[in-house]
Amino acid sequence: MTSKPIIAATRMFRAAAALAIAATGSAALAADPPSFTFDPGAVGLTGTSVTANNILISDYSKVTFTSATEFTETGYLVMTGFQSASDPNIAVPGLGMYVSFTASGTTVGTDPAASPTVATFSQLSYTMYGYNDVGTATFGFDAGGNAVETAANEIVLATGSLLSGGGSTLPDALTGKFYAFAGASLGFVVDPTNAAFFAAPNPFYDVALTTFANTPDTITPFAEGGGFFITQGGGKISFQAPVPEPGTYALMFAGLAAVGYVTRRRRSPA
Repeated sequence: MTSKPIIAATRMFRAAAALAIAATGSAALAADPPSFTFDPGAVGLTGTSVTANNILISDYSKVTFTSATEFTETGYLVMTGFQSASDPNIAVPGLGMYVSFTASGTTVGTDPAASPTVATFSQLSYTMYGYNDVGTATFGFDAGGNAVETAANEIVLATGSLLSGGGSTLPDALTGKFYAFAGASLGFVVDPTNAAFFAAPNPFYDVALTTFANTPDTITPFAEGGGFFITQGGGKISFQAPVPEPGTYALMFAGLAAVGYVTRRRRSPA
């Protein structure tokens, strides 16, 4: 007899696969993003030059369902390291980077713990900052549930806004909580005052791709419903030149992340 957990996992896998198929369309995903080089010292920041193809980030965000079909999201994406094709975790001691963002969009479903949901961003704007004194900076939420940070003497590195993107959630039968996935392609505009930070390529890429796969242990639903917090969720930022159908790529990341997490969970020993 098939157990209930296996049936639940199979249903989640099918839902995740459906999200991925819907998101991918006919697009093809490159195996590795192109590389880039940052030079913190060129703009007065601490840390050595680094060449990588991903920025590793920790996600602190607040998702609020403002109606049965709409949501908002605000928060910070904090750099925790870098990644290249040959090194999965590159540290740059002393260098601090974070992204402050606000977003909104439409959603199908507002009870992530009960059933899968699918969201589409309609607006997203952000600013990327660099700062020193990394050990004293904190990120989180205040008593009112607002995202807060304590970094000091930041400089603006880049700004941008939404090209296209979306996300999804999947219930987790074992915890009663849920996974949250997202992906977005964003215009990336280097701040001219601190352009030297972006050492290569020159000119630098003008598209940023973000991907997030947040596990149930990083998600806290609001006490009275209507949304959830993500604390120290996982994600990456990569770069590339403009490509056709940027929204297709962004949604594909969200769908494939969902499939990957659920597949790995199904294969894990009981």
